[in-house]
Amino acid sequence: MEDGSIHFLTVFMAFFAIMNPIANASLFIGLTQDSPPSTRRLIALRSVIVAFIIVSVFAIGGREIFTMFGITLPAFRIAGGLMIGLIGFHMLQGEQSSLHTPSGEDNENSQDAALDMAITPLGIPVLAGPGTIATAMNFAAESTVTEVTRVLSAFALMCVVTYLAFIGGQWLTRMLGQNGIKVISRLMGLILAVIGVQMLIEGVRGAVAA
Repeated sequence: MEDGSIHFLTVFMAFFAIMNPIANASLFIGLTQDSPPSTRRLIALRSVIVAFIIVSVFAIGGREIFTMFGITLPAFRIAGGLMIGLIGFHMLQGEQSSLHTPSGEDNENSQDAALDMAITPLGIPVLAGPGTIATAMNFAAESTVTEVTRVLSAFALMCVVTYLAFIGGQWLTRMLGQNGIKVISRLMGLILAVIGVQMLIEGVRGAVAA
């Protein structure tokens, strides 16, 4: 039971670090500042639903995806660890990683219809970017019912936290200020870098053992 709780907390903190809802709340405000409150709430809700669906598909079907492309678990952990560690490094440097930051083209296209923001760039790649998907697949790599359930439960809780951060973004920005958000982003970057290194170590250990 205790191991399960630790695993759940580890997965949740990994998702919290890589999705960074506090910092992304500022992005959400910038994208939806011209929308009425009811529309902002709808955009926030749809974005987390889209992210949950995408991550669930990869968490549940991870083993089949591995088999289809001939990918081994150690190889995926090494690649995922490098990717997540790189995102954490960029965050520590105060930079936005292109691995989970929308491009200018994404933002321009999203202006065609306000609700499109829920799919792109918010749903993809801000919330369900490659780093988030890699994290979900890594923690659910064994594909046991218990393991997948913990991962999806942790991500569902993360989606709720993200939704609350989005709809309360203006309050968070006023309370923390831009400097506070930057400090939190760097702390999340440090956590991500450590998680990435741990994934890399497990991947190398598995490759050597094989």
